[in-house]
Amino acid sequence: MSLFWEEVVVDCRDPKGLGRWWQEALGWIVVGESDDELELAAAEGAHPTLLFGAVPEGKTVKNRLHLDFVPDDQAAEVGRLLGLGATRADVGQRDVPWVVLADPEGNEFCVLSARTVG
Repeated sequence: MSLFWEEVVVDCRDPKGLGRWWQEALGWIVVGESDDELELAAAEGAHPTLLFGAVPEGKTVKNRLHLDFVPDDQAAEVGRLLGLGATRADVGQRDVPWVVLADPEGNEFCVLSARTVG
């Protein structure tokens, strides 16, 4: 038996708007789109994808699952994402080396410290 990780599904009020925000944030491409869904991938045929699907309710509590990203320059990337419309999020993280942000619909994600090689 084997499993293939197909996608991460993000419930949201505005799948096209939020999907386009993440497309700009990640530099990914749209690989699927309908009236109530938008799917992104790093490249054609790449997996897992991010699928943004419409739900009637808004987000109300902290995510149980979130995405972590490793940038080349944490401060620069946090600044860029804030400029795109992300906001800083407090999930009780205290003094940690990562930055917690939220996308325009409030979904938290983390920008980790740059990894050192060697």
